[in-house]
Amino acid sequence: MSRYFDGCKTAEELKKAYREAAGKLHPDNNPDRDTTREFQDMQQEFTAAWERLKDVHQNAAGSFYTKAATGTAAEFMDMINALLRMGVDVEVCGSWIWVSGDTRPVKGALKGMGFRFSGNKKAWYWHEGPFRKCGKHVFSMDEIRDMYGSEKYAAGDERRKTISA
Repeated sequence: MSRYFDGCKTAEELKKAYREAAGKLHPDNNPDRDTTREFQDMQQEFTAAWERLKDVHQNAAGSFYTKAATGTAAEFMDMINALLRMGVDVEVCGSWIWVSGDTRPVKGALKGMGFRFSGNKKAWYWHEGPFRKCGKHVFSMDEIRDMYGSEKYAAGDERRKTISA
């Protein structure tokens, strides 16, 4: 049975639970004990749960629907793990990943992962699939956080996670 993903009913809940578990169990975040085996077990559970829930989503009204996802569990895990190791500040807003902090040393790696730089926000961003902007308004990061909520993972922070909705 799954220890980490029992309560997940949608792909979004599964991703959120994975980010939380990865932050707690990642070997780089636990220098005082070896969590490698636990982390690998959690990744296997995530892969199995992803195959079951990857197409299940929930809209704002609370009703469930299915939509084929283009990303795989392995791609998602690899991206989260790589960002956790880079020593940058990571923020997930809606379905977008924003990276800030000291990103100059990892600029090439971020480009290689498909991130793009937003000059007005001074941050790197990634979004799965094509994006087409509707409207002329340029949103600030605070406005984006207010609209979609955010989860922050600060580099070197022992608490690692701050949630605002």
